[in-house]
Amino acid sequence: MAQSVRKAVFPVGGLGTRFLPATKAMPKEMLPVVDKPLIQYAVEEAQAAGIEEFIFVTGRSKSAIEDHFDRSYELETTLRERGKEAQIAAVTSCLPHPGQIAYTRQQDPLGLGHAVWCARNLVGDEPFAVLLADDLILADTPCLTQMVQAYQREEGNYVAVMDVPREHTNRYGILDIEKDDGRIVRTRGVVEKPDPAKAPSTLSIIGRYILQPEVFDHLSQTERGAGGEIQLTDALAKLIGHNNRPFLGLRFDGRRFDCGDKAGFLEANIAFALARPDMAEAVRRILSEYC
Repeated sequence: MAQSVRKAVFPVGGLGTRFLPATKAMPKEMLPVVDKPLIQYAVEEAQAAGIEEFIFVTGRSKSAIEDHFDRSYELETTLRERGKEAQIAAVTSCLPHPGQIAYTRQQDPLGLGHAVWCARNLVGDEPFAVLLADDLILADTPCLTQMVQAYQREEGNYVAVMDVPREHTNRYGILDIEKDDGRIVRTRGVVEKPDPAKAPSTLSIIGRYILQPEVFDHLSQTERGAGGEIQLTDALAKLIGHNNRPFLGLRFDGRRFDCGDKAGFLEANIAFALARPDMAEAVRRILSEYC
């Protein structure tokens, strides 16, 4: 039986330069989609998948994230005095229990692989999930829940995957496919941001992972990859065939929005608003006026 996935790592140390000036003083992970920040969607997805410990890899000027996942007694008292119980539930329902959250700093912006490596002592010797808040997924069954269910059937290293246009392969980690049954993809290799002409497929990794702790051994070698950064994808490639564990891609059910991109962020706001019964009609009316 596969060891339970109890811990999740949230790399939130990025500068968010594509959203300046909005992110000059506010973490990009706190940008709201409708009425919740991106990082809250990621944490709620992890909670739904049974995650018990939440590890944030932060950087400078990220204190708003810590405050968001803490109690705000003044606010709660004011809301309670005004009889706003629904609003109290909105600001407290996502809070992990005391002791379930840990924070560590990524002092130098050396890439996603380095951010994950910074969490090594908090993760320890057990499988763990990684969630990138920039990748927001609208799904009936949360993406990480789908991955945990697959992991429980077959232990290994997992990444969430989706097909992208070939001209976009140089933006993603791309799988070299060994076997594909339409949902689970067995891989023999993974390449970070390959030139479209040399990409082994168009199946790209998006920001959801379930990884074995051996990945830290490879990340500790601090080899620079694409963009001069320590790439998580390069360490994933070294996991393939390690300890006879399969490296698997899951074609998840749902729609992914790239909220690190301005147009993708705007699209996510529209899609999530249309999915809400209390907003759908008004949003359709607004869109019809502009389109």
